[in-house]
Amino acid sequence: MSGVFGVIVSGRTPIEVLPVSDSEFSCEIVNADSINHVVVFLTGAQPFPDGIGGSVYIRWPTTDGGNWHYLGFICNQKPSAIFKVAQLHKSDASHSGVFGGQQMQLYSSGSAQIGINAESLSIIEGRQAADGTQASQQSTLVEFAEKMIRNLINHTESFTQRLPDPATGREFSLPFSPFQCIFHRFLMQKP
Repeated sequence: MSGVFGVIVSGRTPIEVLPVSDSEFSCEIVNADSINHVVVFLTGAQPFPDGIGGSVYIRWPTTDGGNWHYLGFICNQKPSAIFKVAQLHKSDASHSGVFGGQQMQLYSSGSAQIGINAESLSIIEGRQAADGTQASQQSTLVEFAEKMIRNLINHTESFTQRLPDPATGREFSLPFSPFQCIFHRFLMQKP
C-alpha cells in the first residue's frame, strides 16, 4: 500500500506517507512547531478494503518515544480530513502502544510524526479525537470578529478627546464620525 496516503501542511510540498508494516504508515513533518493544520488524504492509488479505514495520529517525538494524539480518521467515503494541531504539542497525549508492528522510527527534535493505522471502521468510529483537533469554521469566525472589534476600538480610540467633567475633572469623548467614515469606506470597497 505504498503511495496510498499523502499529507499536506500549508505552504509546503505534499509529504508521502511510507509503510511501516502491512497496516501501519508514517511520515515526518519537519519544523513542526510552526504548523497549524494538517491535511491527510488518500491519493487514489488504492482504496481501503470494505469496512476498513485509517486512524490518524500525531506525536512530537521525545527521548522515550512519546505518546500519540488521535486526530480522527479517513476512509473511502471520507478520503481526506483537515486537523487542527497548533496547540497539541503542549497537551498530554493519551494513546500509547498504538502501533504494534515494527518500532516507529523516531525523528529529530522539532519534527512531528504522523501515523496512520489501517483498521476496522467499527473500531475507529468509537474513538474520541483529541480536544481541539477538528478544524472549525465557527472558531475562525469568532476569532475574526474578536480581532475586528479589537482593531476597531484601537483605531477609534485615537480620536478620543478630553472634555472637562465637573464631578471627576476629566472625561473622554469619542465623536461618531470615525465610525461613519470606516463604514462608508467599507461600503465603497464592497458595495
